[in-house]
Amino acid sequence: MPIVAKPYDLIEHASPVRQARVSTPIKALQVVPARHPWRWAGSIFAALVLLAIVHSLATNPRWEWGVFGQWFFSSSVLRGLGQTLLLTLLSTVFSIILGTALALARLSGSPLLAALAWGYIWFFRSMPALLVLIILYNFAYLYDHIVLGVPFTSVVFAEWSTVDVLSQFTVAVLGLSLMQAAYAAEIIRGGLIGVDAGQHEAAAALGLPASRRIFRIILPQALRSILPSGFNEIIGLVKGTSIVYVLALPELFYTVQVIYNRTQAVIPLLIVATVWYLIITTVLTSAQYYVERHFARGTARVLPPTPLQRITRWIKEKTHE
Repeated sequence: MPIVAKPYDLIEHASPVRQARVSTPIKALQVVPARHPWRWAGSIFAALVLLAIVHSLATNPRWEWGVFGQWFFSSSVLRGLGQTLLLTLLSTVFSIILGTALALARLSGSPLLAALAWGYIWFFRSMPALLVLIILYNFAYLYDHIVLGVPFTSVVFAEWSTVDVLSQFTVAVLGLSLMQAAYAAEIIRGGLIGVDAGQHEAAAALGLPASRRIFRIILPQALRSILPSGFNEIIGLVKGTSIVYVLALPELFYTVQVIYNRTQAVIPLLIVATVWYLIITTVLTSAQYYVERHFARGTARVLPPTPLQRITRWIKEKTHE
């Protein structure tokens, strides 16, 4: 029979040091928390900076918070805010439509169509937005009438006076849309070419038409990379609407300018515009988070909780303790 050594035999024949280790009971391990002195120093510094800012805002009378409160919800400022939001909405919609067409044209198999789309993008990305708006506003100097008909013939379906068509608001929407479409086209094109080539081949193997391949298979996947840059451009467009003040269009920034030129309360009125821009940007950033979360459903089995879900979970944990 094979001889099997028992545990106490092993202990008996072990070295004295080994016997001492085995016979000595294992003590509870003492957990020593990691030290992060620089983290605490950074936190203290950040708290001091925040306290200094709050103290300055609360104690410096030159901020004139009473004037700020007087004009923040005034009817003129709210009308200017409405113009800004309307400009942003229309310019975003038109630039996305035109930008998508330009991106598809650049990816087209037609060299002439791709070259035309490339030329458009190159031109408008090279032009300052202010210059585009001024040229469009003076477009009637070049063309007295806008004609809809058959090119290179005398067949005319409709005709309008350029001065009547290109009003201040129309020029603002058209100029911002044309400029933004060039950037949107590159963002959309980058998202489309970022989709794995196998997806294109699989969609083609299914015998789907090109339009269905693009809009039902390729574009939904490309949106995951398009959305962050796209929302960034929309936020930039919100602030870019302030440039239409050169057209004397009463959007938010122009309205604030008119008021502080009349009242000489420059800083409080600029703070009014600043807070409204912050509110708009915050709303768009929140919308971006939920839209990106919606399109991330295909890449993650379990979506991360939303801020509201985290707060609700934290409250439940605290109430059950």
